[in-house]
Amino acid sequence: MSLNTGAAIRDPAWLGRVFWVLVAVLLLWPVLRLTEFQPWILFSPKSLEPTLSFLGTALPPKLEPEFLLTVARETWRTVAMATTGISLAMLFAVPLALLSVRTLSLSALGGRMHPLALMLRQLVRWLLIVLRSVPELIWALVFVRVVHLGPTAGVFAITLTYAGMLGKVYGDILESADTQPTQTLLRNGAGRLQAFFYALLPQSAAELTSYTVYRWECAIRSSAVLGFVGAGGLGQLMDGSLKRFDGAEVVTVLLVFIVLVGVADAISAWLRKALA
Repeated sequence: MSLNTGAAIRDPAWLGRVFWVLVAVLLLWPVLRLTEFQPWILFSPKSLEPTLSFLGTALPPKLEPEFLLTVARETWRTVAMATTGISLAMLFAVPLALLSVRTLSLSALGGRMHPLALMLRQLVRWLLIVLRSVPELIWALVFVRVVHLGPTAGVFAITLTYAGMLGKVYGDILESADTQPTQTLLRNGAGRLQAFFYALLPQSAAELTSYTVYRWECAIRSSAVLGFVGAGGLGQLMDGSLKRFDGAEVVTVLLVFIVLVGVADAISAWLRKALA
């Protein structure tokens, strides 16, 4: 009885699982070596001393009225930078996405796209690749030297990178929608924009909205990072706090970031529910 029970609980695939775990470890080890991944350094005396000193100044958070007023002003600047950047990115992303969608091509109704239409579609896709392949931090470093320090550099950086991201994903979402309603409208004389607004958009509105709000949330985080290179906002405020080793100010700014992300998530959930 005990032998049958042991055979029943034994995993017949355990040997294969152990083999693939060992393979994963062997593949991961050189990667960890290449990146000089040494987590034990965090617990060395040289690391623990400044860490404990910083944590000692982190609590309680700084809640002085003057500092909170500064945080509120920089929070508004960060949200404005992210919102302006994502809005401008959409102005570029939407037409680029529509040009890249095969479903809206009149020549594709016959089965094969016209060579010029196919070339234009490919050029648009390459442009989207170029835009999203350059991180917004790199764009910010470039624009800080062109338009000098301030949120304008951050807005331009977010606009270019997120135009590529939004255009790519918008195109993928529209391509994955049911093509029959769109093709029916196009075959009966409707224009591309009419087919988009009356066939493609109603099917994909919830997904497009959810992704846009998610990208707006990401843009808020990006705005914080861009502040470290002189684009203003909460990032620049935190950079100054970190340089002064003021943990209380850093914690206050981090709490504001958590609230901003929570608000963005709530807006996304409300919009998805409204469009459902």
